[in-house]
Amino acid sequence: MKNVGNATQDQVFKDEIMKVSDFKFGTTVVNVFDDMVSRSVPFYNETQRMLAEIAADHVNEGSFVYDLGCSTGTTLIEVDKLIPSDIRFIGIDESKEMLDKCDLKLQEAGFARPYDLIPADLHQEELPIHNASVVILCLTLQFVRPLYRERLLRNIYNGLNPGGVLLLVEKVLAESSVFNRDFIKYYYNYKRRNHYSEMEISQKREALENVLIPYKLSENMLLLKETGFADCEVFFKWYNFSGMIAYKKS
Repeated sequence: MKNVGNATQDQVFKDEIMKVSDFKFGTTVVNVFDDMVSRSVPFYNETQRMLAEIAADHVNEGSFVYDLGCSTGTTLIEVDKLIPSDIRFIGIDESKEMLDKCDLKLQEAGFARPYDLIPADLHQEELPIHNASVVILCLTLQFVRPLYRERLLRNIYNGLNPGGVLLLVEKVLAESSVFNRDFIKYYYNYKRRNHYSEMEISQKREALENVLIPYKLSENMLLLKETGFADCEVFFKWYNFSGMIAYKKS
């Protein structure tokens, strides 16, 4: 593995794999995650900035900010820059390796606020969400099996204070299969521009096939409204990636 700045370069799928297994957020991926996501997600840094400024406008004194699927803590670090230091942050992730990396990054970033990092499976029936003014799902819901997504969103809704918001960033399907093919083509061109080889693109696609299951944007919006959110809006869109905000009425 090569070092790129402070991150290790993603070479997980560089060499041919005889039988590609399902994608997992274990040690191998954790070690290269920051490079992987920055080269695989269009406008990733800008999306993080947008999440932070939107969160800052909706956080309330004495409430909590949750990041579900917090991975290595990039979102928490960005949000930290704009939110009062007495607001408690809570990061939740199923991967212990991710949480260990997240804790290290938060300490290196000089985190002065109170925070908790909790290992939890987002498929479980009850998550410890309460007194939340902001909940973030950044590229996370797409990894939750469809059968459990409504339950998770309802859990979030119930844990949000009135006037709180859910910020959701997802890979999405186009409404039309014709455009979907085009958008996927443009996305793979983006990955090529970021120096991923055809083998890397192909093998990662195979690894994610049964793990990352995207919805259409309209399906995500409908799911949010059926869960109870009164107002939903798109704040970011790039081909097959989208950012949404959902508001719980006061």
